[in-house]
Order: sequence, then structure tokens, then C-alpha cells
Amino acid sequence: MNIKRWLKTKYLLLHSKIVSEKSSPEYIARGWALGMFCGCVIPLGLQLIVSIPASFILKGSKTGAIFGTLITNQLTIFIIYPIQCLVGSYIIANPLSFHKIKSDMTELFNDPSLSTLFSLSGDLTAAFFAGGLLLAAITTPLTYFGVLSIVREYHKIHELRKMKHQHSDKIQK
Repeated sequence: MNIKRWLKTKYLLLHSKIVSEKSSPEYIARGWALGMFCGCVIPLGLQLIVSIPASFILKGSKTGAIFGTLITNQLTIFIIYPIQCLVGSYIIANPLSFHKIKSDMTELFNDPSLSTLFSLSGDLTAAFFAGGLLLAAITTPLTYFGVLSIVREYHKIHELRKMKHQHSDKIQK
């Protein structure tokens, strides 16, 4: 399978997950945006522990809260986390070297436990969260309005098809 076909298949699968919920567009978009926020700010492994209860409190889609966290996963964290920490270190005005970040991240990836996470330097931890908040500030509104637009468009098309079908049924009678 070529990459273009694979991407199209993944897009259609994601699209169907988004529009298949029988809820308001705002409810669905809120859950996806919440999942995206947690995926950017909360370390991998703790995201669902935060996103699912938050989706109940904020009245958002539980499915969206789960799937939205997948911005960070076992494949993307090797790219996102180091960049997030590097950018975050500049935000907190304590620039870290890429070598330091890579060294600490490698240790964490080799032993992904809470004890390893807590043994990281305070500067790296602060940089992680600062970078994550910046990433979330960018991706969360994009996700909310993107999903909102997709769901509204789907509902509009679905309603037009339903009306067209009802109209053709009346003509046939």
C-alpha cells in the first residue's frame, strides 16, 4: 500500500470516528479538544487518567477525549517530546542543550516509569510542561474548530440527504 492510500484510509477512519457520535457538534468538538490538550500537556501514560474524568466534568465526548490524546503515542513522542522540551526551555528562560534533553529522554524511554520521570531534572520537567502548554495553546483551538466544522458539515449533508429522500418518497406516492 502506498503512503497516499494509507493516509487517506487513516483520514477516513478518523473522520468516521468523529462524525459517528450521536451528539451535538459542540459536545463532540469539546471532547476532541480536551483529548488534544491532555495529549500535549500530560505525560504519556497519564493522559487517559486525566482526559476521561475531565470529559465528564466538562461535558465533552468521551471518545474524543480518548482519541484526541493520540497526538502523542509510542511513535510520535520521539519527535514531539524533545522538541517540546527544547522550546519549553526557552519559554522558561533556561535553554537546555539538545544533548541534555536527548540524554534524559533516552533514559526515560528506556525505563518508562514514574520513578524515572520524577528523577529527571526540574529544569527538564518545567521545560516539558511549558512546551506542552504552548503546543496545547496552538493545537487545542485548531482541534476544537476543526472538529466542530467537520461535524457540522456532516450533519448538514446528512440532513439534506434525509430531506431529499423524504421528498422523493412523497413524489413516488
